[in-house]
Amino acid sequence: MSRSENGPRTDSWGVQVCYNRPSRELGRDTQRDEPDPSYIVQVGMGFFASKTLLSAVELELFTRLAKQPMTGKEIAAALQLCPRAVPDFPDALVALKFLQREGDGPEARYSNTTEGAVFLNRNSPGYIGGILEMANARLYRFWADLTEGLRTGMPQNETKHSGEPMFTKLYADPARLEQFMNAMSGISAGKSKAFARQFDFSKCNTLCDVGGAAGRFPAWSPQRIRTCVAPASTSPKFCR
Repeated sequence: MSRSENGPRTDSWGVQVCYNRPSRELGRDTQRDEPDPSYIVQVGMGFFASKTLLSAVELELFTRLAKQPMTGKEIAAALQLCPRAVPDFPDALVALKFLQREGDGPEARYSNTTEGAVFLNRNSPGYIGGILEMANARLYRFWADLTEGLRTGMPQNETKHSGEPMFTKLYADPARLEQFMNAMSGISAGKSKAFARQFDFSKCNTLCDVGGAAGRFPAWSPQRIRTCVAPASTSPKFCR
């Protein structure tokens, strides 16, 4: 992939992906007022960017970089990557604004952005990567069968071959169920924290978190609950 500081990136097939072009300009050549395919290509090839982020989360790159900045060679060693993966992989994350880079060449050091440090580091209280982990492990592949689903009207998830309900399949695999619960907790974290800031819990003695995935809402607002906290997960099978 060829690089420029702010312009389009051109991959090995000659496809330009305009990561930094303002959305109001996409789809129209502002100089000549002629149709511009940039936005069409950007959306159509959007899985390039999506899978780059999902793989970085799967590899726990952001968690590693939370400890200290690293060179491309150090990243490859820490994550057990093929040497060919650097510098293109971390540089792609820089272009997508998920990482920062200081310096150039082999000595360049990569670090988390502010958002990455808060939301993509597994050890951060603000980690929302659970939903991205599930997207990578399950949803990404299900969406590959969207055309089939549109034609048949049939589900394309775990029930596709067995016919069993989705949650029956999830509950049968503790690791997959825990991944699902972490995903639901991650995607609801923002709303839960906003609710905890706005709602006055001073008059409440008991909080029962029903349908709250892993029941993490009380942990985000313990100072607002006067006495008893009783979290309850979505399913009794997941309660510990």
